[in-house]
Amino acid sequence: MSSYNLPHLDHLEHEAIFVLREVAAQFERTGLLFSGGKDSIVLARLAQKAFAPAKAPFPLVHIDTGHNFPETLTYRDWFAADLGARLIVRRVEDSIKAGRCREEKGPNASRNALQTVTLLDTIEEMKFDACLGGARRDEEKARAKERFFSHRDEFGQWDPKNQRPELWNLFNGRKESGEHFRVFPLSNWTELDVWQYIARENLPLPSLYFSHRRHVINRSGVLLAQSDFITLAEGENYTEQTVRFRTVGDATCTGAVESTAATLADIIQEVASARVTERGARADDKRSDNAMEDRKKTGYF
Repeated sequence: MSSYNLPHLDHLEHEAIFVLREVAAQFERTGLLFSGGKDSIVLARLAQKAFAPAKAPFPLVHIDTGHNFPETLTYRDWFAADLGARLIVRRVEDSIKAGRCREEKGPNASRNALQTVTLLDTIEEMKFDACLGGARRDEEKARAKERFFSHRDEFGQWDPKNQRPELWNLFNGRKESGEHFRVFPLSNWTELDVWQYIARENLPLPSLYFSHRRHVINRSGVLLAQSDFITLAEGENYTEQTVRFRTVGDATCTGAVESTAATLADIIQEVASARVTERGARADDKRSDNAMEDRKKTGYF
């Protein structure tokens, strides 16, 4: 019976693999949302383990805002090729040109929220009945409300008050025509769990996650990296600092943190003592107290 007392990371790994296999059993067309960030990297690794020696039956799907860090895109293409996975890329730029959404204006303009339109169009185009994501409950209060199997209606909307119970690891994937599910196998993981798993599995990462010298501006407490997508306001100037990124996303709203953590061991120690969540450096979450929940209700991942 002692064999049932699994180490912490093994327990989380087994739970996630169980969920991934449930998805393969219950749904016909599934996509794995891949941003090139640490959570989607871990999720892809778990999918690889879940179905070995066969390949994972899920293509990687990237919704590209057009404002990504170059390091992320380079890593994305390398990772998909190394994994031997099909990579589907759909671009927000195309949605804007087609009149499906409108570019934001002003100094804090971002395409992050516009991803929702492109994502929902992609789900309809590919006829996905489930989309896998690396979101975790510890990231943000709206994510903490969401179940492993998150039902979305025919408009891609999420109703936090109308979720299905998930008792004894029983997952209900029943849906009507036009509806789909978002599935989060890493729901019970923490940021520290993710980093410890990356270290255990020796997973390669984008260089953005490790400390480096970079030109940044401090805008309302968020360190935004110099890029062609950032418009400086009057009186703003870039300064060079030693930083790293705790999350990887749209460059217009993903902030860096001051850090000298240059190795996985350094990052694990830093995260273990951090008092601010990784999304504390995301400008898009600061637009309102319910910014994430409002976006999720309209179809955001």
